[in-house]
Amino acid sequence: MKSIIEYFFGVYEKLIQILLKPVFYKENKYPLKRKNERANEFAFAFHCIAAKSPDTLLDIGTGKTSFPHLVQNCGIKVTAIDKITGYWISGFSNRHFKINSDDITNPRIERKFDMITCISVLEHIPLHREALKGMFSLLNPGGQIILTFPYNEHTYQADIYRHPQAGYGQQHPFIGQVYSRNEVNSWLADNHGVILKQLYYEAFTGDFWTMGEPIYPLRETTVTSRHHLTCLLLARS
Repeated sequence: MKSIIEYFFGVYEKLIQILLKPVFYKENKYPLKRKNERANEFAFAFHCIAAKSPDTLLDIGTGKTSFPHLVQNCGIKVTAIDKITGYWISGFSNRHFKINSDDITNPRIERKFDMITCISVLEHIPLHREALKGMFSLLNPGGQIILTFPYNEHTYQADIYRHPQAGYGQQHPFIGQVYSRNEVNSWLADNHGVILKQLYYEAFTGDFWTMGEPIYPLRETTVTSRHHLTCLLLARS
């Protein structure tokens, strides 16, 4: 015989399915705006997660994605945070996972983690050096940080969306930074960090992120060839 708790959870699950039907309808009716780089970023992240096999993981800037839910399905205890009152000006909800409101540039969270992921989020954080300090402060000994973001080895762009040659993003209320080696080196110097792994991808026919025509699938390239996106695995030295 079902317990009262099991009964109410069953009712709750049915209610959730009813309430989500309009969401599913909208998602299936309207096409996605564009393909994006998540397949490459998630592939890199899961490869690193599989190699590290962490017990705990913090995902930063989850937004509306199901990424932390997928990671927790691997048997890893996941915590997810997002600056809900800043970036999400038109309301926020995530139907996949519980998101805690927090700011990685000045985190309130006190516990530490074996791994931290920040997938395609750092480019939207103006105080990026403070963000990295926040991430390193939340690492357990031997912990690792996974980062992905628009990248150019030599040239930093403060907001690629406002560039006259930007292919999209002009309407975004947030910035889109393109980081360079100088910014990466500053993060490492600030936090006694080292790079364990770095991959580069060509995503557009132009010189910088969003410029020219998009390339699908993304092409893995090198630091000396044209690239627009990088995936980084960091740790303390």
